[in-house]
This record gives sequence, structure tokens and C-alpha cells, in this order.
Amino acid sequence: MRIAQVAPLFESVPPKTYGGTERVVSWLTEELVRLGHDVTLFASGDSMTTARLVSVCERSLRRVPNCVDQVAHHVLMVEQVMAERENFDLIHFHIDYLHYPASRWLNVPQVSTLHGRLDIPDLQPLYRNYKDMPVVSISDAQRDPLPWVNWQGTVHHGMPIDLFSLYPEPGKYLAFLGRTSPEKGLDKAIEIAKLCDMPLKIAAKIDRVDLEYFNTVIKPLLKHPLIEFVGEIGYPEKCDFLGNAAALLFPIQWPEPFGIVMIEAMACGTPVIAYPRGSVPEVIEDGLTGFIVSDDKETVEAIRNVERFNRRNCRKRFEQRFTDVRMAQDYLAIYERMVQSESAPLALTDGVLSWMKLESPSSTT
Repeated sequence: MRIAQVAPLFESVPPKTYGGTERVVSWLTEELVRLGHDVTLFASGDSMTTARLVSVCERSLRRVPNCVDQVAHHVLMVEQVMAERENFDLIHFHIDYLHYPASRWLNVPQVSTLHGRLDIPDLQPLYRNYKDMPVVSISDAQRDPLPWVNWQGTVHHGMPIDLFSLYPEPGKYLAFLGRTSPEKGLDKAIEIAKLCDMPLKIAAKIDRVDLEYFNTVIKPLLKHPLIEFVGEIGYPEKCDFLGNAAALLFPIQWPEPFGIVMIEAMACGTPVIAYPRGSVPEVIEDGLTGFIVSDDKETVEAIRNVERFNRRNCRKRFEQRFTDVRMAQDYLAIYERMVQSESAPLALTDGVLSWMKLESPSSTT
């Protein structure tokens, strides 16, 4: 199959350090190539891939200090995709809704994976207008704010099985890995560490938009002797960071659409201690791959139990549920159905179950 993967331009594919969507696009692209498909990747010029790379900017936009308008580069990329549309059997977008005005009229099957939060009020009128656009969720929980759009399926993220290895013995510190934004709950992770009198290592990215929050809220908390701020890390540093931890703290304060760090920890055998928001109950199996907690008392009890946690079973569960092979197979099933113009699954449309089928341009004009 001739497949186009259209990635965001904020980070390279894969990212050099922190990055979620672009990393997933990389894992999917490389596995599709390995399976023998003809894949073209639209991404920044500093991306690394075995697919054919098409770029509209030399470097990922986060690494261009004088880049003011990031949307402009994405519009240019969409124009390039449209120019090459006849070269593909299917186009898979990962750039949210930026391409909708153009791709709605494509005569090529296309689908979008929505990687972000959908509980933003501004999205309601947009998706009412574009409810015919075929989309994929990365967790069932992600769909809750927009149950009536044209969902083609849920595909949980998956990564290469050998990217992380099992660390059979628990370490002596707690780990936090992610962004320093309020919704990620870093302040709560610090509070938990102090409550348990246990060291906390923080590997975190500070986005420009989060800089004020970091300086005013987080930075003063880093002075405590139990807290160590490592900064932003990538591979292979992330492997030792997660594998040598007693547990990963994931005290999210928002409806997390997926949370790649959870399966990264799982691949090391490291338990995830998380609040039951968003995708957490779908990803973490309580007692098997981590602990789902609701308050400080349950969190402290979970941390006490990490010494008895079976890290080998945790790793085994990762291999069963969250590999790139499984992810690619799930996407290929969606691709093949769409190329054959078969009906989509049952979907809620304004509260009423109905069969939804993709319309061709000729049937909508």
C-alpha cells in the first residue's frame, strides 16, 4: 500500500529529546516500512526515517529560535501533501484539524489521528462542521467530549519491543517524566515524594508557554533535598532513568489522551502510580502494570507496595499490549477498510446510533 504519514513540524521524527506525537509517527512509519509498504513521511528536514522524507522546513520548529508563525509551515506542508495526493492509496494525518478545509474534498482515502485533548469548548463548533471527517482516537476516553464525530477506531500507541529492556529490581527513587505544565501534576509529584520521604528525580521539558508556571510554582519546590531536577532527556538516557526507578509518578490533573511515558515505564517493568483520569484506566491494569490511586493515602500505600511488585509480569504485559507491531496492524485494518470504501463502525451522531460511510466528493456536491 502507498501510504503518506503527515507529522507535526514542532519536533523532528523521531524527536531528539521530549516529544509524543512525532515519536509515535516514527514508530508507526518504520514498522509500516518494515512490513513492505511504500511510505512517504511529511516531516521536518532533520527527521530520520527509512521512508521517503518530504520536508518543508530544514529543522523542527522548536529548534528554530526565530520561528514566529509555526502554522505557516504547516499550511505549506498541507499544500505539498495535496500536490502529491495521487501518489498515495491513503493519507494519514497527525496534525489535528489544520488540513480539514483542503482534505475534505480529497479523492484519496484519508484519516486523522487526534493526539490531543478534545474537551476544549472551541473545538465543539469546528467538529460540528467537520463531523464527516474520518478520525481515530488514541484512547476511548479521549472521545468523551466528541462522541458524535466520524470515529474510525481507537488505536493505542505502541513502540518497538527492544527499545527498553526489563530492569528486574526496583530502584530507590521515584521518577517523574514529562512536561512542566500544570496539567501534568509535577507539583503533586513533589508533594508525594516529600510525604513518603523518598527521593524524586524529575526529567522534564519546559515549554515557553509553561515558563512562567515553572518559575513561579515549580522552581521554588526544587530546593528541597529530596528533589533532583534532571531536565529534558531522550533515548537512551530515558531507559536507565525509568528502569532504575522504584516507580513512575503520573499524578495527572487533566483527561490525558494517552500518556506514552506509562508504556515506556511498563516496558522497563517499572510500576506506574497514576490518578484515574483520561486514558489511565485503559492503559494501566491496577496491580499488574501499576497502581491507580485516588488520594494521598492510596498513593503512599502503593509506593510501599513497589518492593513486592512483579516487574517481569509488567514487562510481559507491555509486550502483549503496547508494541509497534500491534499498533501498525490496528492502523492497517483501518486503512484497508477505508481504501475499500467499507462502512465505518457504529458511531454516535447527535446521540443516535447510525451507520456512517465516507462520502466521495461527487456525492457531497
